[in-house]
Amino acid sequence: MSQIERVAIVGGSHGNELTGVHLVKKFQQYPNVINRSSFETLALLGNLKAIEEGKRYIDKDLNRCFTNQGLQNSQLSSYEDTRAKAIQQILQPQNQPFVDVIIDLHSTTANMGLSLIFCDMHPLLLRLGAYLSSINPMVKVFVNQQSREGGFLRSLCELGFVIEVGAVAQNTLNAELFQQTEQLIYAVLDYFEGYNQGNIPQKNSTLTLYEYIETIDYPRSDAYGGLHLRGEIQAMIHPHLQFRDYEPLNPGDPMFLTFEGKDILYEGESTVYPIFINEAAYYEKGIAMYLSKKQQQVV
Repeated sequence: MSQIERVAIVGGSHGNELTGVHLVKKFQQYPNVINRSSFETLALLGNLKAIEEGKRYIDKDLNRCFTNQGLQNSQLSSYEDTRAKAIQQILQPQNQPFVDVIIDLHSTTANMGLSLIFCDMHPLLLRLGAYLSSINPMVKVFVNQQSREGGFLRSLCELGFVIEVGAVAQNTLNAELFQQTEQLIYAVLDYFEGYNQGNIPQKNSTLTLYEYIETIDYPRSDAYGGLHLRGEIQAMIHPHLQFRDYEPLNPGDPMFLTFEGKDILYEGESTVYPIFINEAAYYEKGIAMYLSKKQQQVV
């Protein structure tokens, strides 16, 4: 693609994920640290009211509100729907092209280290992932091509992606992960600067990536009571699996543990690599983990 001209760094799409919130506040206070000579960098806070109240969201998940249909629907008036439209206007002011890159900052209670989440196999993003994982082994790359239609902020532009950092409890900061995320952002900006100047740093031509297969819910009861859309949870993440994001889960390995102490085993036919294991915010979404397949990609 042509030159990158505008990059947006967004934190606080979820108001209780403080790593992104405080990094963006720092960037707004010290813009020189994210300024690069060949492109403009914008630092933006996402869900302002949720940040103020220390909640993930007010009415609904902001990071699911960026569908074309939703953004064009003037009847949608929840706080997050209104804020999504405002963010779109900031990222694309009148008579200007849309930002070329969105770096959406998130933290997770799962043990994800420093994860890059892409919507697709865009060659430039894959090369970026290969470079970043070569300079920092903590960096993992997860590709979820189904998420293109999910209303995620990152799906608004071709080079939108998430930096997901964990494990960090909600409404807390982890200084080490904060600093590692900050350095990762600077490396991303430096990479795009090199790209614009025709001097792309490259150490690795092969990228190890994890590609989305499916989501797995917790075992639940068949009873649907009251306002519950799903039955009650009947089991927990197994101790052998907890905090083992990106590690292999083989057929027959323990996956869940019932409250009575019974193991529930993984019944798939091949080895998979779970991520977002026991993410606190996903209980309401009916997600215990994502399953992914590990592969090598030449970039």
